Amino acid sequence: MLLDEIKCSFCQKKRAEVRKIITGPKVHICYDCVNLCAELLEREEFVSSVASYKPQVIFEELNRFVVGQDIAKKYLAVAVYNHYKRLDSRKRGTAVTGSVELTKGNILLLGPTGTGKTLLVETLAKKLDIPLAMGDATTLTEAGYVGEDVDSLLKNLYRAAGNDVEKAARGIIVIDEIDKIARRGSGSTSGRDVSGEGVQQGLLKMLEGKIISIQPDSGKGARNANPVLIDTTDILFILSGAFHGIEDIVQRRVGTRAVGFGVKDTRQIIERNQLRTQVQNADFYKYGMIPEFMGRVPIIVPFNDLTIDDLTYILHQPVNALTRQYQKLLAFDQVELVFTADALRAIATKAHKMKMGARGLRTVIEDIMLDVMYDLPSLENITRCIIDEAVVVDRKPPHLETEPRAASAGK
Repeated sequence: MLLDEIKCSFCQKKRAEVRKIITGPKVHICYDCVNLCAELLEREEFVSSVASYKPQVIFEELNRFVVGQDIAKKYLAVAVYNHYKRLDSRKRGTAVTGSVELTKGNILLLGPTGTGKTLLVETLAKKLDIPLAMGDATTLTEAGYVGEDVDSLLKNLYRAAGNDVEKAARGIIVIDEIDKIARRGSGSTSGRDVSGEGVQQGLLKMLEGKIISIQPDSGKGARNANPVLIDTTDILFILSGAFHGIEDIVQRRVGTRAVGFGVKDTRQIIERNQLRTQVQNADFYKYGMIPEFMGRVPIIVPFNDLTIDDLTYILHQPVNALTRQYQKLLAFDQVELVFTADALRAIATKAHKMKMGARGLRTVIEDIMLDVMYDLPSLENITRCIIDEAVVVDRKPPHLETEPRAASAGK
């Protein structure tokens, strides 16, 4: 058979009609069909990975690492699952059927600091093996001003995807402290709002889904590197913020009375949690977020304040609980670390007063364990260290149990 007569066994195109043809003894395949096969295999792999993580499966996995926040977990599980179903439909060319178009659903996590917002997202990204870039809105400014511009978020995602444009275009960008870019009040006279409304405007194009050019900045001679084009249409944006005081805005709108002084703290927490579930875009506008920005973030996920019971549970139940981490550290010195139930409760109570959520737990426990971690390696024959309520509340030393070493006992 003459070379010009060779046809692709799949599409029947002749050698002259395609870029390349790979020939075999009886079968030939062209360059276009090779690429099509690669896309089909990639799509099937992607579909199988997403299908194995249905919302209930995602929810149960998040439960292993994050305490409470069941409503938030359900929101996230469903939103992420739907997002990646949408990606698959786009690959198949079925994202638009008739007049129905599957649009992207960016997410806003709303709740106090230390309630698990960041941990939930990090856990999701690891489980789904998705490129993840995290940014802090407090560092962002308008282009041309001191600070990072919004394109730096895409650069971080590009690096997290191993400089693979296709992977980056299916990743997740998390922007924390998003409430810090609320615009200033109309009475402000302190100059241009370069870290508020200007940043919101700068993020609009990225959130909506446009092709954005970034300049790779890693490696020698990067200034002369060609720009990289990334389509943000399929990038899921997860925004996170405490929005301190937005409950008061909601309260004025719905006309409920605030819980006064002298009532139990638990009731105040319940009221704030309920108000957070009623938040609307109009409340964010009053807070300082512009309508165009909020219009691109259709899913609002409320997080609850953590109670003392929640904090107590967080201390010892999750897979990576703080008490388990310290127990592992002391195990290297052949010492068993024990926290009594009243000690756990006392630690949680102290952390709750700090109003830092779960982050306060580490501050309290670090303070308690400092002397223990300092002294124990120099002490001999210590086999057990018991932390009780007196250690936490009254600053008393922990109870140490000793046991003769086997060598000493034989003398």
